[in-house]
Amino acid sequence: MSDPFNLDGKTAIVTGSSRGIGRAIVLALARHGARVVVSARKLEACQEVVGLIHADRPGRAIAVAADIAVRADLEQLVLRTNQAFGPADILICNAAVNPYFGPMAGITDEQFERTFRCNVLANHWLVGMVVPGMVDRKDGAIVVVSSVGGLRGSPIIGAYNVTKAADMQLVRNLAVEYGPSNVRVNCVAPGLVRTDFSRRLWQDPALLSAALRGTPMGRIGEPEDIAGMAVLLASPAGRYITGQTIIIDGGATVTIGGI
Repeated sequence: MSDPFNLDGKTAIVTGSSRGIGRAIVLALARHGARVVVSARKLEACQEVVGLIHADRPGRAIAVAADIAVRADLEQLVLRTNQAFGPADILICNAAVNPYFGPMAGITDEQFERTFRCNVLANHWLVGMVVPGMVDRKDGAIVVVSSVGGLRGSPIIGAYNVTKAADMQLVRNLAVEYGPSNVRVNCVAPGLVRTDFSRRLWQDPALLSAALRGTPMGRIGEPEDIAGMAVLLASPAGRYITGQTIIIDGGATVTIGGI
């Protein structure tokens, strides 16, 4: 491999890529040569990211609005990708929701069902839509953005953590099923990252202090800290990695403490 991170000729779909971790990932994939599909619920926000990509790589990105909770939206996302760039070689399932903070006893059925639908079922749907083409070509990379929350309990984001643990097992199952077809399926599990999604955690001084107290690197993550691993897992550099959950948390999970 002359350049193991080269993604020239590859097409990537990244959900939840108008901001935060997804935005950092889609920009990084584009820098490494991939044609990218920027997707989130709001089209205008996606188009802004496409504009940044086109400044350096004209015509190598499109924006497709999609609500991950709606299967028909995901079908359109895949259809638009096929029409613009051809079948997806890379799928990054990044979009997620967390509509409830507090103890498990307080969550409504509707909130729990929405969390599961968006964080697990939508990933299952989308994989099912793109993986047949990967199997036919005997090549593909799928990455699910999970969370270190899937490895620990929490009194405030318990339901979210349940779904993130489910994502880790989903990846293990899919890796077993599609490994013989040279389709790799992995998770990345970020710790606390400075995004709008996690703002409620890192903007709370008490929660931030608790997180940093148990983090050897002494800071929370930035979206760009996650993007490099997504590129590795999507590229030839990661061609023998599958079924894994890669923790990216500044060392927080190797200590006793944190949030």
